[in-house]
Amino acid sequence: MTKQICTRCIYDNTLPNISFNEKGVCNYCHEIDELAAIYPNGEEGSIELKKVISNIKKAGKGKKYDAIIGVSGGCDSSYLLHYLTTEHNLRLLAVHFDNTYNSTIATENINALLSKLNIDLFTIVVDNNEYDDLLLAHLKAGVKEIDNPTDVGLAATMNIAAAKYGIKYKIDGHCFRTEGSAPTGWVYIDGKYVASVHAQFGTGKLKTFPNLWLSKQLKWMLFNQIKSIRPLYYLNYNKEEAKQMLTETYGWQWYGGHHLENRTASFVHSYFFPKRWGIDFRIAGYSAYCRDGRMTRQEALELMKQDPHIEDGLLDYMKTRLKLTDEGLEALMRLPKKDYTDFKTYKRTFEILRPFFYLMAKMDLIPMSFYLKYTIKQDKE
Repeated sequence: MTKQICTRCIYDNTLPNISFNEKGVCNYCHEIDELAAIYPNGEEGSIELKKVISNIKKAGKGKKYDAIIGVSGGCDSSYLLHYLTTEHNLRLLAVHFDNTYNSTIATENINALLSKLNIDLFTIVVDNNEYDDLLLAHLKAGVKEIDNPTDVGLAATMNIAAAKYGIKYKIDGHCFRTEGSAPTGWVYIDGKYVASVHAQFGTGKLKTFPNLWLSKQLKWMLFNQIKSIRPLYYLNYNKEEAKQMLTETYGWQWYGGHHLENRTASFVHSYFFPKRWGIDFRIAGYSAYCRDGRMTRQEALELMKQDPHIEDGLLDYMKTRLKLTDEGLEALMRLPKKDYTDFKTYKRTFEILRPFFYLMAKMDLIPMSFYLKYTIKQDKE
């Protein structure tokens, strides 16, 4: 097969579920354009964001907090903590799901921001042995999505905190303009999938892990009416300038790359995905920078030739935590590969309820990106 690279970003025809128009522009670029039309930035975005923030403050009247915000110690959530507190005087409750694999830098970053901004923190800490069992179960299952429990756990923790304090808005730091759009079919996430993998390959019971069951998701969405807001969608957000400001103002530290502030995520993106699956998620961020004019396609292609950043001692740390020998880890890396379709998931339910989830997205009760990615039928890679 002749390799075809998008004429606008650096996605190519080796990626799943990709297509190109007559100008050679890929469908993922069009997906970003669709999001940009829904969520304009610049002056129009500033007006929309002011309306959103006004609604958040009205909903928070008489309560201790206006909104919750997920924090990881990463750049995007750290910037939002600063921006929403100092520029808009929002009373935020920071929310963190601790899978017990935080890097020291991530913990220090979180503490530095929250301390200086005087923001309270709500945390759910999973039992470390339980999380090790979850992670090992996903490795033994042969699937890509071994860090699913972290993403699912954070989503559940956000809703638990919002429901507990009667908060109507949850904020996260995702930005499609700087992060791009991961190819559909690379990864799939839902709570039923996590439970199905663990039921087959785990050894203990899940007692402290906050899973995101659909029944709970629907309750939080329909009964609690917790809206999902992504303020960076409306801003002219420059990530490099944000890093510099955070460093100078809070002593914040860069951790080497997107997703690398947590050791499970770092293991997945720096080692597991590239070595086992030939997946390099940096292509999504570099492609986003190409679309936004912050990087040329040639610069991005050259950067992709470099090996992903990997934290010193990361592999030894993971093997020690999971009680794996070199041979044991290598054996897991060579297992037959499985797909999410080999396990029980909510995917078919999401597809059936596509019109419902479109309405929920329009009401900001779920992110529009969820509707675009999870409710449409997709080809298996």
